[in-house]
Amino acid sequence: MPPETKPGRVLLVGAGPGAADLMTVRALRAVQGAQALLYDALISEEVLALAPAACLKIQTGKRAGRASMRQETINRLMLRLARRGLTVVRLKGGDPSVFGRVGEEQAFLHAHGIETEVVPGVTAASAAAAQFGFPLTHRGEARRVVLSTARLEAGALQTDWSAAADPQATLAIYMGGAEAAELSRRLIAAGRPARTPVAVVERASCPDARLTRTTLAGLGAAPVGEGPVLIVVGEAAGRAQAAGFDTTAAAFQVSRTARIEA
Repeated sequence: MPPETKPGRVLLVGAGPGAADLMTVRALRAVQGAQALLYDALISEEVLALAPAACLKIQTGKRAGRASMRQETINRLMLRLARRGLTVVRLKGGDPSVFGRVGEEQAFLHAHGIETEVVPGVTAASAAAAQFGFPLTHRGEARRVVLSTARLEAGALQTDWSAAADPQATLAIYMGGAEAAELSRRLIAAGRPARTPVAVVERASCPDARLTRTTLAGLGAAPVGEGPVLIVVGEAAGRAQAAGFDTTAAAFQVSRTARIEA
């Protein structure tokens, strides 16, 4: 009788906001050592190319508003591959603990006796702030940061409106492009002034990133493209750099093709 296969382990890895050079060293090593790679739709080809040629690569989808593999299917797939003794990397955009369902996946795997490791990544809010020259917190303007999602559940926006209305908070709303007009209405109704600065960032960290500067009153009319969209609301967002800003002097290098619109 052949010896029983020792279970592998699953690494739940944050790939960062898109650019491969924003991955952590630990995330890079995880991808380079993967025997099976389950990756989300927003993972770039540049990042996928870092995996070994013999690595089994499976695209799981998980992009807002589009068809994707069900979470239960992803869980079972990770379990099946780990039980075959493979080192499995579940690769997610941004940070896996920020709207990445890492808690659900980790709990499922632990319940079935599979060892896991979480590797954090740069989240989109941090990447957008670095790329376009504005802080998430700023003395006298923003004392706290609220990370929220604009996903709809049962027809209603799932947002803590009391926290979002705090004038000392920078509100970073993920996956909010399609709900921009409703977000504007709700935030103003919750007490945020209509003149509050807003930065709408599409494809944060990528060479073709786009920044649109507006106000809460004008958010509903702001242009929103096809890429992943982050909406940043608060006084600190008003510091987003104008079109003449030299992006090469920012916290990381980025192509001059990045667009900024007022």
